[in-house]
Amino acid sequence: MTRVDRPEASLAGDRAPAGRHAVVIGGGLAGVTAALALADAGVRVTLLEGRPRLGGLAFSFQRGDLTVDNGQHVYLRCCTAYRWFLDRIDGAALAPLQNRLDVPVLDADRPEGRRLGRLRRDALPVPLHLGRSLATYPHLSLAERAGAVRAALALKGLDLADPALDDQDFGSWLAAHGQSARAVEALWDLVGVATLNAVAGDSSLALAAMVFKTGLLSDPGAADIGWAHVPLGDLHDRLARKALDSAGVRTEVRTRVTSVSPHGDAGWSVQVPGETLEADAVVLAVPQREAHDLLPAGALDEPERLLRIGTAPILNVHVVYDRKVLTRPFFTALGSPVQWVFDRTEASGLRQGQYLAVSQSVAQNEIDEPVAALRARYLPELERLLPRTRGAGVRDFFVTRERTATFVPAPGVGRLRPGARTKAPGLYLAGAWTATGWPATMEGAVRSGVDAADAALSALGRPRPRHLFAEEEAADRGVPGAAVRGGLR
Repeated sequence: MTRVDRPEASLAGDRAPAGRHAVVIGGGLAGVTAALALADAGVRVTLLEGRPRLGGLAFSFQRGDLTVDNGQHVYLRCCTAYRWFLDRIDGAALAPLQNRLDVPVLDADRPEGRRLGRLRRDALPVPLHLGRSLATYPHLSLAERAGAVRAALALKGLDLADPALDDQDFGSWLAAHGQSARAVEALWDLVGVATLNAVAGDSSLALAAMVFKTGLLSDPGAADIGWAHVPLGDLHDRLARKALDSAGVRTEVRTRVTSVSPHGDAGWSVQVPGETLEADAVVLAVPQREAHDLLPAGALDEPERLLRIGTAPILNVHVVYDRKVLTRPFFTALGSPVQWVFDRTEASGLRQGQYLAVSQSVAQNEIDEPVAALRARYLPELERLLPRTRGAGVRDFFVTRERTATFVPAPGVGRLRPGARTKAPGLYLAGAWTATGWPATMEGAVRSGVDAADAALSALGRPRPRHLFAEEEAADRGVPGAAVRGGLR
């Protein structure tokens, strides 16, 4: 085994100048963000990723001539950190936002011709920006629409800093505020399931309130939806790697860390097969269970709490038709197992026909079902929702499964999520599962990387890069500081 004792050395060789050295473990959005922020502050950075690519759980792969995203990921205009990330990697133009929130909602139980409703905003102040949409929303009764407005105003009045909110479930709160089962299905869960990966009754009120207050009740344009018009790998791997290279970060993929341990008075040793790296700071930007296994003794008071942060799956159904069957870029459905459907034809490189991606959150009951069973369920449902699929040929049908796509946003999870700093000087945590205040979204992942980099830079005595995303900077510009990922994260 070769031991590298000089701080100038790294897996990539001895090319870097002497100085402070940070090792970031994990190449998802959190790790890439932390590495960029540290490098931009003049720290020498080595980024280690066990997979052969960057991007974490938001990635692409090849299936024949198709470039396939593992799942549909979107963000909102209020996702200021992820928008900063896109700007930082020169990718904003490849993942544009809607000019104005507009979500088609199809109710499969209504007669054809009367199925379509829309959730869209007007250019009016909050909460009037959604007034006309709710007033004409056909999937709720007049009384349910009025009740939804009252509940939204009550939600707007909640204090997100109140720790008691984390002990309550969102479903009980909605019921206490007069929301019917239909209102929960056709409005609150329509948004909540996609952003939280849990139904209202299983969601922490704190996290649900953050999603709705920030996304729908903070700024008229906060909920405008953006998504990648290219494969996610173009953003989170290719452009991210280019940005890392330009910043001087040494990126090593297919490199799995086996241990992290203190070295000397204030340093760290990071062990990989056949080699040891020495660092002044280490950022663990890996899933919570992997972080638990790598944490040295004493780094957290109760490290077993990380193992109590549960995980939830997301299932994605992919269908390639021989003709165009959907004229909109996306829609969501009621009265059907189908949740959200996106047109991925152009992004995938498909030249003939149409490729639809069906994103299914809260997929615990389906995640291990055989492809044949899923095909038998979802193709008829798509025919029920989209008349043009009837008689269309299915060229391909396949599924992607993310069994640990998000952490479970259950009541009490806030007490389990650690901050960026540990009790071990120089060791920091990043990941959407850390205490960002957000559910498991791309926004939360980026924010966690910023938090970890900020903590490390403070300890290393390095100034914060002026261009680095900051919540207070966003607030000064009048931009709401919040977000959404996953099913639709």
